[in-house]
Amino acid sequence: MAERAVMTSVGTEAGAGAGAAVDDDFIAMGGHPTHVHDFHQFLYVPLGRIVITAHGRDHQLSPSVALWIPAGIPHSARFDSDSLFAVETFSTDRHTLPYTRATIVNVSAEQRRLLLGRMRSSEAKHDESSVFAALSGSHPDSLPLPRPTSHAAGTVARELIRTPSDPRTATEWAESLYTNSTSLRRAFRAETGLAFSEWRTRLRLNHSLDLLAQGQMVSTVAARVGFVSTNGYILAFRRYFHETPGAYMRRSEQHSAA
Repeated sequence: MAERAVMTSVGTEAGAGAGAAVDDDFIAMGGHPTHVHDFHQFLYVPLGRIVITAHGRDHQLSPSVALWIPAGIPHSARFDSDSLFAVETFSTDRHTLPYTRATIVNVSAEQRRLLLGRMRSSEAKHDESSVFAALSGSHPDSLPLPRPTSHAAGTVARELIRTPSDPRTATEWAESLYTNSTSLRRAFRAETGLAFSEWRTRLRLNHSLDLLAQGQMVSTVAARVGFVSTNGYILAFRRYFHETPGAYMRRSEQHSAA
């Protein structure tokens, strides 16, 4: 079964298996020094703040984004004293990750329920394969999208996730929530690290990946996710994914056929 551990920054563990216990040699007040695992690791933070450094890059985890660390990747960790994190580990012999580097992934509501349920229980309710499938099932090309936590910004985020094409500006959202646009924009920046417009663009592009995978026309996808023009969508897509939607679809089709 999948190994798992729930830890605070002082190193306490619950339900940890042999694979997760490797960390016990490294854990220290406030973090881990650089180390390497021979298994794939999924890190989730339901409480507090944890920063993982791998290949010279910092990855900040939150309740809405987790981190996959492939086997063999050197990494270190820093975390606050009140942080809580869940660790899921998977054998390289049985599982192949779609990532070759430490990669931030968005956590869905279903994945969050699975992880929290496993944290609360010492008994395995899912086999290793089903847990791996559930946690690695996110689109591998999705852009990291931390969720805001305050009431107003969180409400806007939830509504946009339901309807990415909603055209309302930050000012219009603020008016509907009886707050001011400056406060709303500041909340998005402080809580996600992204400006409101940047956050919404990433959301729309992530949503477009699924529509492209369904074989929908680029112009249709652009309209469905809220871009005012097909050209605007193509430019945004190329900015983030370094190729046009058409080229992306052709490459994905070739990969599937291989």
